[in-house]
Amino acid sequence: MGVQQQENPAADFHVEKVGGIDETDVTVSAGVTVLRGRNATNRTSFLQAIMAVCGSDKASIKGDADEALVELTTGDEQYTRRLHRQNGTVTATGEPYLDDPTVADLFAFLDESNAARREVERGDDLRELLMRPVDTDEIQAEINDLVQQRRRVDEELDEIDDLKGDLPALEAERTQLEEQIAEKRHELSETEAELDAHDREVEESREEKDRLEEKLEHLRAKRSDLDDVRYDIETEQESLEELRREGAELEEELSALPDTPVGDIGEIEAEIDRLRTQKQQVESSLNELQSIIGFNEKMLEDAEADVFASFDDADDVTDRLLPDDEVRCWTCGSEVETDQIETTLATLRELSQEKRADVSSLRDDISALQSDKRELEQTQKRREQSERRLRQIEEQIERRESTVETLKEERETLTEEIASIEETVEEMEDESYSEILDLHKEANQLEYELGRLESDLERVEDEITAVEDRLDEQETLQEKRETLEEQIEELRTRIDRLEDSVVAQFNDHMETVLDLLDYENIDRIWLERVETDARDGRKTVSKSTFELHVIRTTDSGTAYEDTVDHLSESEREVTGLIFALAGYLVHEVYDSVPFMLLDSLEAIDSPRIASLVEYLAGYSDYLVVALLPEDAAALDDEYTYVTEV
Repeated sequence: MGVQQQENPAADFHVEKVGGIDETDVTVSAGVTVLRGRNATNRTSFLQAIMAVCGSDKASIKGDADEALVELTTGDEQYTRRLHRQNGTVTATGEPYLDDPTVADLFAFLDESNAARREVERGDDLRELLMRPVDTDEIQAEINDLVQQRRRVDEELDEIDDLKGDLPALEAERTQLEEQIAEKRHELSETEAELDAHDREVEESREEKDRLEEKLEHLRAKRSDLDDVRYDIETEQESLEELRREGAELEEELSALPDTPVGDIGEIEAEIDRLRTQKQQVESSLNELQSIIGFNEKMLEDAEADVFASFDDADDVTDRLLPDDEVRCWTCGSEVETDQIETTLATLRELSQEKRADVSSLRDDISALQSDKRELEQTQKRREQSERRLRQIEEQIERRESTVETLKEERETLTEEIASIEETVEEMEDESYSEILDLHKEANQLEYELGRLESDLERVEDEITAVEDRLDEQETLQEKRETLEEQIEELRTRIDRLEDSVVAQFNDHMETVLDLLDYENIDRIWLERVETDARDGRKTVSKSTFELHVIRTTDSGTAYEDTVDHLSESEREVTGLIFALAGYLVHEVYDSVPFMLLDSLEAIDSPRIASLVEYLAGYSDYLVVALLPEDAAALDDEYTYVTEV
């Protein structure tokens, strides 16, 4: 192995791979690192090693090995990935550089099988690929939670608005009570003055007066108790009416709610689990198909171009190409016609499309079932809450009815006691004391009424204070609602912003690169975000898709729109790379993935490869590209070149 380093910055990453993906020890410098060599010189194997140690599952093990080890060192940190083959299945262990390699596989590891490059070439759903790293279900659940919080805040604000309407009436009642209290105090003062005058004029027995005063005090206390009991009865009866009204409303609400057996939710959950398992199986089959198709397409292209180089002894399938239209099959070794292989590939591609459609259909079914499940759970929750509240109301009604009965018995007892005391007082009266006794009765009554008015005033002032305290919360609640609204809007538009951003990034970079690479007869390649109606379970919803447009100009200068199918292989490859770059920037992959890897650029001519590498180098700290010697010759001499891997 030999490494030639130019005047690049100090190397940051050291990659060592041992075993089933060959033995290699390479330092990757900041900037551009070029793996220069012919086919079958382990360049692709080294790129796969970087992917593997970063956490990707794209790496493979040589046919004559059962395990492979990759180590990546940067500073004092070391990351390790070990691959094992057992019963035909490759598994990985260790501590990779990335916890989740999804965005790296999609937008940073741009090898021949990269999904962004291949889906542009096939005209597949680019929007689905872009949104693959985004957990839309989690976003929707977060939106639902915020909407519930906003609803509760709205209810509190509505309650405050209602209290605002109560405040003027409470303030008017307070004013009226204050006036009545002032009037009663004036009346009591006059009555007490008359009593003082009578006390000076009339000789009375102190003992008789004290006994009479005691009886009058007792009478006043009993009347106060009776009035309290009557007030309590009235309050309890009002509460009973309110509880009965609320209970009737809850019963009506419960009768309108459909039954939601827990078993139905369990069945839906089981069906969701089954569909998810089925979806994973189909996706696994699809990935295997894509790998098979990509491998066979590459092998077929190399066979037709007569550019096979020697493989390792353990992997050598054939040493040469057969003449005419026949090749030696690289799986069974028999001679077959090229057309037969191409027919098989076409069949595999059709099967791949069918699998992709199955995945999409399963995803829609899962989404519909999740929606049904949420509706059932919400209905069940409302029913349980209503039933629980109804039980509480029934218990409260029972307690309050018992309280009312007790209060009525107490009222009856007090009424009888008051009648008895009044009779005793009447007996104590005589002509000389009748006027003073009347004044005492009047004073007692005035004191009682004054006490009741002061209690009412205290109650009203407490209610006013409570209302004013609630009104003080209004501004805070409104600010909280505005914050929730902003959060909901941010979540609802996050996906739209992401889609708009990738369209803008792609169109800007595509325009720049087309000018830079100077493709003839192409005015513009641009991406458009289009809204379409689609079924989501039982509902019709608006979904966005990406449409790729190609604008060409005839020799006479007339512009017309062409299709991606008519692009040259070089033009399609460049378009796929720029779409991957747009995803790389929009998902901010550069924050977590240090590398951008490029492989299989043979379809693009050397000068354009040089311009493209220089352009992409501006967006990644570590750009590693595998090139043939004649293509590498067109690149800047200042890059780092690895000549043997």
